[in-house]
Amino acid sequence: MFSNRILIVDRIFMRTMATMPVDMPKKSYELVIVGGGAGGLAIASRFVRYFRAMKRPSNSIAVIEPRNTHFYQPYWTLVGAGLKDLSASGRPMAQVMPNGVDWIKETCSGIDPKSNNVMLTGATGTVNYRYLVLAAGIHIDWDKIEGLLPALEEPNNGVCSNYSDSFVTKTWKTLQQFQGGNAIFTFPNTPIKCAGAPQKIMYLTDAYLRQKGVRDQTKIAYFTSLPIIFAAKHYAKSLMELCRQRDLNVTVRHNLVRVDMKKRLAYFENLDRPDDPLLKVKYDMLHAVPPMSAPKFLKSLANNTSNGYVAVDPKTLQHVEHENIFALGDCSSLPTSKTAAAIASQNSILAKNLLQFIQYKDSDHVDGIKINFKSNYDGYTSCPIVTGNNRCIMAEFDYQLQPLETFPFNQSKERRMMFYVKKYMLPFVYWNGMLKGYWSGPSIFRKLIHFGFK
Repeated sequence: MFSNRILIVDRIFMRTMATMPVDMPKKSYELVIVGGGAGGLAIASRFVRYFRAMKRPSNSIAVIEPRNTHFYQPYWTLVGAGLKDLSASGRPMAQVMPNGVDWIKETCSGIDPKSNNVMLTGATGTVNYRYLVLAAGIHIDWDKIEGLLPALEEPNNGVCSNYSDSFVTKTWKTLQQFQGGNAIFTFPNTPIKCAGAPQKIMYLTDAYLRQKGVRDQTKIAYFTSLPIIFAAKHYAKSLMELCRQRDLNVTVRHNLVRVDMKKRLAYFENLDRPDDPLLKVKYDMLHAVPPMSAPKFLKSLANNTSNGYVAVDPKTLQHVEHENIFALGDCSSLPTSKTAAAIASQNSILAKNLLQFIQYKDSDHVDGIKINFKSNYDGYTSCPIVTGNNRCIMAEFDYQLQPLETFPFNQSKERRMMFYVKKYMLPFVYWNGMLKGYWSGPSIFRKLIHFGFK
């Protein structure tokens, strides 16, 4: 009943007009946004309104995005566990692209910050910008684990991953076919989007196997490259206790490097002792999370410390060298978890700072004087860690990995209410608030809810 009400309200808010790709993009735009994911669409929606108020010419914003479908990827954990259909996680890109922008349906191949040009692989060639926002996401390196991609493409062999719309439904099929044995879950030795997802599916697998009656015939193991199960210690303590209670074996500092689907063996390197022989682990089910990296076309905007990601100031989100470039989300060097919740806060900060910068440039400013931005990002991010079919730990923290919780109770404990927030409320806010540039994260609600509480 509750989910049906959410769906009805969601449909009322859905966009009724579609924005189609332009056939003949202009050669130059006031604002170019690379990426039609959560961050890119949120920024585009905000600046359509800003530019209209500033009486900028119509369609002075371009969004570069080659995909036909926009996915709400946090749903994929639930899809892999059979709690949601894949179709519920996606909508046509034309439906979520804001009216008032030029959608350039091509792939970006490079950025030339000196000439203010974005290079494209299609017929458009190049697009010039006055201001540039990068929201290009992260690249998934499926081929960095030997044998993983062929194993994922082969049906009915126990190897699965929730990190692609092409493979996530295989996770649910694998769970349905599983009759006991070794179930292995991995976390790679790179930054990844949604760092809690690799263990969420482990908890949901545990719950499903208990319902199925084969949990006592199963050994579940979690291999992570990290030295701890979760970066924020406030939540790591609760998660380790949960693993102990449910007999979920955690092995730290081990990284999956090879999959042998014929022998059903997973090979792990010991990151603390790299000279040791690879650890061979027999699996009947293997949920593998691939390594990830910055998109290669962004290398011109990286520096020596950003590891290929767009080098931005962690507070202002402005590029450290090129003042007319900003970035947010997974493609940026921001030292926080790569989640949709982080982008919710980042898009608001970026929009305010970019708008302030544009207004500064429009005025009679003095070149060489560094602008003093009014908005700063504190690193807020959130990770709803689903720990069962109706339980969730709502992790919220800042740059220092200290709790930054919205509700006036200890969110490191499993709660049914947090599960419903994850399953119903967050998707509704995403589609109807965040993508339309109306959601800036829960900071205002946090202040209101905590008023009068310590």
